[in-house]
Amino acid sequence: MLRWLAEFDHFGLVAPIYDRVIRTQALERLRTLAGLTTADWVLDVGGGTGRIAEGLRPYVRGVCVLDRSLGMLQQAADKGRLTSCLGRAEALPFAEAAFTKIVAVDTFHHFQHQAGAACELLRVLAPGGRLVIEEPDIRQFPVKLIAFAETLALMRSHFRAPAALVRYFASPDTHVHVVEERPNFWAVVEKLR
Repeated sequence: MLRWLAEFDHFGLVAPIYDRVIRTQALERLRTLAGLTTADWVLDVGGGTGRIAEGLRPYVRGVCVLDRSLGMLQQAADKGRLTSCLGRAEALPFAEAAFTKIVAVDTFHHFQHQAGAACELLRVLAPGGRLVIEEPDIRQFPVKLIAFAETLALMRSHFRAPAALVRYFASPDTHVHVVEERPNFWAVVEKLR
């Protein structure tokens, strides 16, 4: 019973109404931080219904939405011009250096093995590429309430403060900086080689 609850697809339940309830904010900010060009292949990790990917698609060569919820991916497929892939950030089904840009908007706290996910994201990011993560800042009181609600809903979320999240990506092969915009923050990871 507990295993079933742990694997329950919370997002699959809300997939048909997700885009009407959750609004896309700061899309221009994401495009700027990612440094998107028309030559980029973008991976939207935990991209769900494709709400972010759909806004990026006109600016890049292609976008792949990866999510673990089949219900969410079905919504993404309905948008057209997006590639959808069922999978988890902790075991990405892509070759090394497959993407020039990766975005993860409001998803990193849902990854069950964050250190493993960080390694996988860097593995599939091409040298010279950029990963942009937008996350709610757990140091902010409203985010603490969201974290509590997700705990009650058995979502197994793990929110991190910016410094803790950045540690997953710190290495001689990366340059990482944080942009704080309450109640969220952006971690921008550049893969140097």
